[in-house]
Amino acid sequence: MTNDSGSEPANVRWHKALEQDELPEGRVTAVTCGGTTVCMTHFDGQYAAIDNACPHQGGPLGEGSIENGLLRCPWHGWDFDPLTGQSPGDHDDCTLVYAVEEREDGIYVGFPADEPRERTVSDVMVETMTAWGVSQVWGIVGHSNLGLADAFREAASRDELAYYGVRHEGAAAFAASAYGKLTGEPAACFAIAGPGATNLLTGLWDANVDRAPVLALTGQVQTQVLGTGNFQEVDLEAAYGDVALFEQTVLPSSDHAELMTRSVKTAILEGGVSHLVFPDEVQTIPTKAAEAGSPQGRLTRRDISPPEESLRDAVDLLAAAERPLVIVGHGARFHMEGVVEFAERLDCPVVTTFKAKGQISDSHPLAGGVLGRSGTPVASHFMNESDLLVVFGASFSNHTGISEYKPIVHVDRDPMVLGKHHSVDVPVWGDVGVTVDTFSDRLDQKGTTAESQRGELAERWEIWRAEKETRRAQDPDRGVNYATVFDAMSRLVPENAILPVDVGNNTYAFGRYFECVDQTVLMSGYLGSIGFAFPAALGAWAATQEADSPQADRPVVSVSSDGGFGQYMGELTTAVKYDMDLTHVLLTDDELGKISKEQRDGGWPVWQTDLVNPNFASFAENCGALGVRVESPSTLDAALEEAFSYDGPALVEIVTDSNPV
Repeated sequence: MTNDSGSEPANVRWHKALEQDELPEGRVTAVTCGGTTVCMTHFDGQYAAIDNACPHQGGPLGEGSIENGLLRCPWHGWDFDPLTGQSPGDHDDCTLVYAVEEREDGIYVGFPADEPRERTVSDVMVETMTAWGVSQVWGIVGHSNLGLADAFREAASRDELAYYGVRHEGAAAFAASAYGKLTGEPAACFAIAGPGATNLLTGLWDANVDRAPVLALTGQVQTQVLGTGNFQEVDLEAAYGDVALFEQTVLPSSDHAELMTRSVKTAILEGGVSHLVFPDEVQTIPTKAAEAGSPQGRLTRRDISPPEESLRDAVDLLAAAERPLVIVGHGARFHMEGVVEFAERLDCPVVTTFKAKGQISDSHPLAGGVLGRSGTPVASHFMNESDLLVVFGASFSNHTGISEYKPIVHVDRDPMVLGKHHSVDVPVWGDVGVTVDTFSDRLDQKGTTAESQRGELAERWEIWRAEKETRRAQDPDRGVNYATVFDAMSRLVPENAILPVDVGNNTYAFGRYFECVDQTVLMSGYLGSIGFAFPAALGAWAATQEADSPQADRPVVSVSSDGGFGQYMGELTTAVKYDMDLTHVLLTDDELGKISKEQRDGGWPVWQTDLVNPNFASFAENCGALGVRVESPSTLDAALEEAFSYDGPALVEIVTDSNPV
C-alpha cells in the first residue's frame, strides 16, 4: 500500500527501509536509504516516510516521538501529522512525504530519480587545489563542512586526492605539517567551524615556525549569522591571524579559483600556512562555468644565485681557512648532494643541527653528527677546533649552539634568516644548491689551504662509540636503557626509513645515540610540541603511497615516549583503518621524564609529572594493530624485528627508566 493520495511518481527508486514488524505501532525511527535519511513512522496501522529534517531548525524528526497522535520534533517540540507531515491547525508548515509500500519482505520507500550532481563552489576550489598538486587531505567531516567534504569525495572518486579521516583535528594538522617537511609540498587539513578549527592550531603553529607548507580548510557558520554569537561561531580569521601567511573567508561573490590559487601559491613560495574559511551555505552554491585554477604561468624558478660581492667575500674566507666546518640545517635538506661534494672538496667535517639529523649519513667519513643539546661530542669538538663555519640552511636556534664568535659564512634563501639572531661575517642570500655549487667552482679556480680532517674524525668517532658502549653496559633502574634501545634501532631500522621523533628525553637520547644511514628524520623543531611523532608518522606514510614520489615505498618508524604518544594514541585506530604499514617505538617510563629532570636540575621538587599508563602493547592489540612489549634487553632485537617485518601498523612498547644519559 502507499500513503500518498496522488499517482505514483515517475522514475521512482525504491529502497527497503524496514523489515516487517521491525518498527512497533506508535513509534518512529530514522532510516538512511540510498543516501537519504527519512523519518519512518508507524501509526494507526500505517507506515509513512517523512523528511527527517524539521523545516524549522533541522531537528531530526526520526529521534522524536508520537504523542497524542502527533509527531513531535525533539528539538523544539513542533508537531506534525505522523502520516501526512502536515502541521495541525492553520499552520502551513509541513515536511516532505515519500511514497511507501508494504511488501512481503519489508517496508519500502520510493524516492524520485536522482538529479545529476551540480558542480559547486567547493568543486571549483578542490579542482584548483588538486591542479596545484595538493593530493592529501587530513581531517574530520562535520556539520559545517559537508559541502566541501562532498567535493573531496568527488575528487577522491577520480583518484585526484587521498582523504584520511582522523580522530582529532590536531593530528590532522601535524600529519599535514610532517608531509610538508618531508616533501616540500603542501598537504591540507580540514575541520568544522568552532572547536574543530581551533583544534588544528597547534599543528599549524608547528608548520608555521618550521616553514612547512600546509593548507588549512575550515568550515564556518552561515554568513547570515556571522557576528551574532551563533552556535560554534568563532572569529576564525582572528584566531588564525598570526599562524596564517594567507587567509580569507570564501564569500558567494569571491573569485573562488583565484582564492585557492593564492592560498596554495603562498604556502609553497613562502613556506607556511594558508587558511580558507568556508561558510556553510557558500560551499554548495552551484557554479557551472567557473574554471578551476592551475599553476601554469603562476610560479617562478627559485634557484636564485647570490650577489657577486657576497660570493667573492665568502670564497675569500673559504680559501684561507685551514679547519673549516660545514654546518647544515633543515633548509639544506633538498641540496645535500652538492653540500657533501663541497665538503669533500675541502676534506672537512659536516655536522648538522638536530632538525637536520640524517641529512648526511653518520657512516660518511666526513660526518660529525649532531651539534648542540641533542648532539654528540664529535660535533662539538670540531666546532671548537674550527677556524671557519660554513652554515647552509640553519637558523641559529639556541638549542643548536653554533658559536657566534667564530668567523661565519651563512647561506639561506630567506634574507630574514641571515643574521637573524646576531651578525655573521658573510651573509649569502641565495638558493643553497646553486650557492654551494658556485662555491665549489670558485674554489677549484682559487685553491684552498684547508687541511684534511678525516683521520681526526675517525678517531673522534672511535672515542664516542666506545663511550656509548660503556653506557649500554650500565644497569637501568628498570627495563632497557636509552643507549641500548637506540643501538638496537641503529642496527635494525631499515636504512631508508622515515623517522618522525617526538619531544622529551627520548628525543635527546635519539639525537645522541642513533646513527643514521639513509634515514630521514622529522621533528617538531622550533615549536617543540610533544605528541608530534605519531601523527607525523601518518603523514609520512601517506607520502610513501604516492607512486611517483621520491618517498614511495619507504618504511616509516616513529619514536616517542608515553607522554607524547598518550596525546594522540587514538590515532592508532586511524592507522588500522587505512592499513598503514608503519611501526611506532614507544619508550615507557611512566612519567614526563624531561620535566622531572628540569625540576630536579632547577632545584624544584619533582611534582605532578608521574603518569598512569595502560599496557600500550595490549592497547595496540585492542585497536587491531600488532603490539609487542619489551621489558629486558634480551627480547629487544626480536621485538623490533617482528614489528619491522609486520605488514600493517605495529607498536613496540619498551619499558625504560627516565634517564636519557
